[in-house]
Amino acid sequence: MWQRIPLGTRQIVAVYGEGENSPDSTLVLYEKQGDSWQENGSWPAHNGKRGWSAHHREGDERTPVGVFSLSDAGGLLDDPGAKLPYTQDEEAFETPYYWDENHWHDFDYVIAINYNRVPGTRPDDPTRPLGQKKGGGIWLHLDHGDGTLGCVSVPGSAMRYLLRTLDPESRPVVVMGDKASLRA
Repeated sequence: MWQRIPLGTRQIVAVYGEGENSPDSTLVLYEKQGDSWQENGSWPAHNGKRGWSAHHREGDERTPVGVFSLSDAGGLLDDPGAKLPYTQDEEAFETPYYWDENHWHDFDYVIAINYNRVPGTRPDDPTRPLGQKKGGGIWLHLDHGDGTLGCVSVPGSAMRYLLRTLDPESRPVVVMGDKASLRA
């Protein structure tokens, strides 16, 4: 995966799961200081209910494995001081009324993971360059205590920290997958 990280990247959000079929993971933020990488925070996280996939498909309830840039943020709540472009929109980020109450705050804050999306657009932009069957709408968002439909979820304190820390000038990326896939 190191070979897939773009030159000039100075911030890496690493998300690694325990196993290919596990929804449990850890998110670690690394920042480049000179020639070395320093850990700058670690939080428990969740990924897809059915784990990870190197061949993500719409509706598979797995999180795509890979290296993806992070360029856009948004949410239901006001901008908490994000360095990434932030779109606040109460209607666009409102969870469906029929979702379980535990999920009602999932999209209070989101960071779009640039998997099958156009960077530089709102996180909720439905454009899918690889086609609808490859899925999309993969975000970092607030945790609700269990696996997601394909996103990565973290505690609110982690989301606020990431929003205030991830800087477009540092060309942030997310490197994510189960431990075995990341080692390959």
